[in-house]
Amino acid sequence: MKKIPKKLTHNQSDQLPDIRFGTDGWRGVISDTFTFKNVAAVAQAVGEWVGRDLRRIPSQPPRVAVGYDTRFLSAEYAQIVSCVLAANGLEVRLSDTSIPTPALSLGVTTTRSVAGIMITASHNPAKFNGIKIKTAKGGAASRDITDRVEGYLYQSEVKNLDWEQAQKEKRVILHDYKKEYIKFLRGYIDLPKIRKSALKVLTDLMHGSGDAFMLEILKGTKIRLFLMRETSDPTFEGSKPEPVPELLGGIMRRVPREKFDLGLVLDGDADRIAAITAQGEFINPQKILGLLIVHLVRNRSKKGGIVKTICGTTMIDHIARQLNLKLYETPVGFKYISELMTSEDILIGGEEAGGIGFQGYIPERDGTLAGLLLLEMMVYHKKPLKKLIRELKEEFGSYYYERLDLKLDGKTFDLDKIKAQKRILGKKVVDLKDFDGVKLICEDESWLMFRPSGTEPLVRIYAEAKSLTKARELIRYGKSLIGKSYSATQN
Repeated sequence: MKKIPKKLTHNQSDQLPDIRFGTDGWRGVISDTFTFKNVAAVAQAVGEWVGRDLRRIPSQPPRVAVGYDTRFLSAEYAQIVSCVLAANGLEVRLSDTSIPTPALSLGVTTTRSVAGIMITASHNPAKFNGIKIKTAKGGAASRDITDRVEGYLYQSEVKNLDWEQAQKEKRVILHDYKKEYIKFLRGYIDLPKIRKSALKVLTDLMHGSGDAFMLEILKGTKIRLFLMRETSDPTFEGSKPEPVPELLGGIMRRVPREKFDLGLVLDGDADRIAAITAQGEFINPQKILGLLIVHLVRNRSKKGGIVKTICGTTMIDHIARQLNLKLYETPVGFKYISELMTSEDILIGGEEAGGIGFQGYIPERDGTLAGLLLLEMMVYHKKPLKKLIRELKEEFGSYYYERLDLKLDGKTFDLDKIKAQKRILGKKVVDLKDFDGVKLICEDESWLMFRPSGTEPLVRIYAEAKSLTKARELIRYGKSLIGKSYSATQN
């Protein structure tokens, strides 16, 4: 690791940044808000939260698991966090290499830590980095926890310990989280069932921390797994490691050209999944969620509730109803799904962006496991992904999902004007949900949703209908409503 500055405390003359944890942790631009000093300040606040709120045995220091991804300076930021936590009297188990976020989340439980810290900005562009907080069960920290951490910010001077001293005194111990992670996933998937399958699979790691875990997990099977963009590149080829169609041209071309049976894609910290059919078609993550629900219930005889977010597809409602499973709906953000997975008997929970969590595991999403279970389903049915998707539509209905991120350019809009809509494209609005943005549901099951971003000056417009044409019309209509709302607000 690089040599880092020892002086990590803000001077009194410094303008203290307003650090806030959003939907999935705190993120900032490297060398702007995400600096060594600010990371140390957050680590100090976490240390105080752990020391004051989580300390169980006075004579025994609480243990915290720390991990990091492949982003620029992530290893150095993890070192700073570890030294500050150690200086606060905590025992730290720092990953000995970059790892996926799910590996750190599982590691919190296997090392019996009271919390976990992951240095990652997930799918954000290369100029960002971030911090995710994990609970003792490996799940995403709730708003109550992040509010407590924010409350401790700048309340006391940052403590720091020399890196060499911290290691010498075993207050920071390097730990191999990979071995435990691989072992667990090999036990979770049905290896005996897929052992003799000769499917040919291509996995795009998008230069993130997904690494070669799938190769290790599938060792001993006849699955022919190949990797692309597996090398570390902190610039992400000048883009961002997000598994969306516009960034996946390479794998979408390679899969049909090189006759792969399946393409899988992991985001920057490998907690989200996308899939590509043998024909090179991108599969919406919500369809993956639907397939995996059916697979776990019908092929693996599992039971439990299903969780989706407010902007999730209506197809999940139909699947839950037909399979006689209880359905829960949460605000956007996997932390809400994580809370339910901790308190209720949940079989599977998923968000529209491709994060999926599973029963009998950590209450957190895992792209690698989701991809392996999708592969497992293909083996069970002996059918290609495209046919499985077609059968899913035939049984539970066809739904076409669209999303638009609209920049506001400093303007605001009036959600009350949105709520006042009684008809949309000639269809009566029969239901309205406003516990996270505003969702207008029409009599034909089509819907339109508006959700202001909590971290960026934009509004996300979501729409779903039974035809692609209608879904796109809804998005255009939603965009026009935002324009009208500008006028209403400015007047």
